[in-house]
Amino acid sequence: MAKGTSYQAKLPDAQGYIDYSATEHDIWRQLITRQMDWIDNTACEEFLAGLKLLNLPMDRIPQLDEINQVLLKSTGWQTAPVPALIGFEEFFTLLANKKFPVATFIRTQEELDYLQEPDIFHEIFGHCAMLTNKHFADFTEHYGKLGLKANKQQRVYLARLYWFTVEFGLVRSHDGLRIIGGGILSSPGETNYAYHKEADIRPLDPLEVFRTPYRIDIMQPQYFVLEDMAHLTELTRLDLMGLVDQAIELGLLPAKFEPKQQVQKKETI
Repeated sequence: MAKGTSYQAKLPDAQGYIDYSATEHDIWRQLITRQMDWIDNTACEEFLAGLKLLNLPMDRIPQLDEINQVLLKSTGWQTAPVPALIGFEEFFTLLANKKFPVATFIRTQEELDYLQEPDIFHEIFGHCAMLTNKHFADFTEHYGKLGLKANKQQRVYLARLYWFTVEFGLVRSHDGLRIIGGGILSSPGETNYAYHKEADIRPLDPLEVFRTPYRIDIMQPQYFVLEDMAHLTELTRLDLMGLVDQAIELGLLPAKFEPKQQVQKKETI
């Protein structure tokens, strides 16, 4: 999370307003128009309901205050403007205090289809809609509190639970598998890849998740499925740090991806 980046976050003024250029607003328009064509038949109902509440503009980047008004009313959360990349300590502190970090830059036209670090489109479109759901919001808060208490090694293992739920999670519904993860929902390539079951998809077992390696720059070779949104609340009632320590003792499972130098970039956000 502390890697270098070529992007620079935009600072809000004294009133909290962030000024974006016409070019940046057009990038948002392209991204949200494209993604809206994918989500009706792939995203979970909770995401679609949250998106309706947010009522995101199609022609401009929303101001964070617009998002905060909806989140505060729904689950007591709000956003926090941050640089492109932040450290684990700040990340966990924000989540533990019901503040979701949002990098206030948007990608360039040249990186419309691939961006390794999260931008404002990824954070708002991919995650804030889900934060209107109590199960999802409470799980994210609990994860932040666990991360604050964890040591460096534990955090590395704990991060995999966030990756395979908040970023790349699936959930069962009456219509079959649906997507909750923002890393999938904000990427047309990964949406198509995950939803058409080209990867290894299995029930979510936290111990297995903690032991599963992942890469941020490829299509995920493996996804985990929640039974329903309440499954996230059930996870908060487990001794997750005890399972983390057990995972550390057992070690990682074999990776399901090729060495990095042999893998091409994927289309993602």
